[in-house]
Amino acid sequence: MDDHSDDIRRSLSPRIEVYAGGGRKQWPDNLKGQIVAESLEPGAIVTDVARRHGCRPQQVHDWRRRARSGQLVLPASVDTVSFVPLVSESSPPAAAVVTVEFLGARVEVRGTPGLGVLSDVFMALRRTCSC
Repeated sequence: MDDHSDDIRRSLSPRIEVYAGGGRKQWPDNLKGQIVAESLEPGAIVTDVARRHGCRPQQVHDWRRRARSGQLVLPASVDTVSFVPLVSESSPPAAAVVTVEFLGARVEVRGTPGLGVLSDVFMALRRTCSC
């Protein structure tokens, strides 16, 4: 039987096809991280990266936002310098001095300043130097 006729007098085929897809594609976090890392390379265009991987640019932008907020881990590249937290078993000296020199300004904080104090110092230095 020929279902592809242009004759308008002929009745339409009673056959209907229904696509029942598997729903949304679930992207593993490690693959999302690889795609985001590729999109962050110099000269990369998000639309092209998304097209290569079969996803939408909006998804890549969302994954990049999640990576910036720490919700998505990116793979470490060979050129990336990694820092490891320093843990000391001894107590800090009682009379420590923290000296910061930046754009001609010098700030010394003596004693054992807390994180809040150092944060205030850096914010004040940033506002003063307009950097």
